[in-house]
Amino acid sequence: MNRSSFRFRRLWAVARKEFIHVLRDWRSLVLSIAIPIFLIALFGYALTMDLTDVPTVVWDQSRTPESRELLSLFSGSPYFSLTRHVDNPRELTAMLDDGSAMVALVIPSDFSADVRSGRQVFIQAVLNGADANNASLALGYVNAIGQIYNQNVFAKQLKSRGGSTAGRPVELEPRAWYNPQLRSSNVIIPGIIALVMVVIAAMLTSVTAAREWETGTMEMLISTPIRVPELVIGKVVPYYVIGLTDVAVSVLMGRFVFDVPLRGSTALIFASATLFLTGALFLGLLLSIVLKNQVMANQMALFSGYLPTLMLSGFVFGIHNMPLPIQAITYIVPARYFIALLRGIYLKGIGLEILWLNALLLGIYAAIMVALAHKKMILKLED
Repeated sequence: MNRSSFRFRRLWAVARKEFIHVLRDWRSLVLSIAIPIFLIALFGYALTMDLTDVPTVVWDQSRTPESRELLSLFSGSPYFSLTRHVDNPRELTAMLDDGSAMVALVIPSDFSADVRSGRQVFIQAVLNGADANNASLALGYVNAIGQIYNQNVFAKQLKSRGGSTAGRPVELEPRAWYNPQLRSSNVIIPGIIALVMVVIAAMLTSVTAAREWETGTMEMLISTPIRVPELVIGKVVPYYVIGLTDVAVSVLMGRFVFDVPLRGSTALIFASATLFLTGALFLGLLLSIVLKNQVMANQMALFSGYLPTLMLSGFVFGIHNMPLPIQAITYIVPARYFIALLRGIYLKGIGLEILWLNALLLGIYAAIMVALAHKKMILKLED
């Protein structure tokens, strides 16, 4: 291969060749746009941490105004749906067994008398713990409603005794910053952008160089004056354009389909996406150069990019909940830093004055992938 100086004209010739191939292979082009839309819709609607309309069965042995007042708090809450009232423990157990109810409430027959007399009364709440996460959330909601009912009873008792309820010494008023409604989609959608970019990069660039080796056209490229940097960068340019298009689609869907707030700079989102996309694209190209097989390169790109992004980036599972050895591994997953950037920009509206370290690490990752792809291409051509 010719060692003449770098020329943009030769780089554009390689990029143009790849553009023509992409346009001719219209199925891949359609998939490169359709897959992000599908993934965002799938994860946005299906992957939710919000728990609402929990099916609840009630065995009310008291059947008094006091028990109905308690149950009205459950029925008026968006978190519970009172699906059925039963009259015996067998029906209650059967609904928990077959999964038609997640929560069972048992109100004792002496509930009203104990409440009126000020005695302590116990209400049984039985939860289906087969799904531990949902069960723990539901238990928290049950306890919260129980506390509200206790406060109401306490206020009524004070009023009946001529006391005042205005002098509560401590009253907790919780407030969630950055995501006041605690909507899981506000957290998930920014992370999906990283997942989409990894999938697209793995699907597209992981087969570019391998295709040249398999079809025998790499030998023809070697005989031309094209230099290795021009070849490597030129092959990535079309897929970089497609990747940024997918980022734009993801941002627009997040804003107008899922109503995810964007409090920070849109330009900063695309700038950080450029760093992450560069690293992901050149990782796919590196695998394509090394393996020289389209199928193997594609599978390895998905394995090395998709799974770590899904499991170890904090996208779905909190890193702080992982065992310490796994937490250590997450530091080498680039998507961890990209997702932290996206969530900071989307939800907090902050910029590089706080997120500069994440951007720097993404830049280092991109530079390493570019250098490795360039070096490996030189070695392969010299073999």
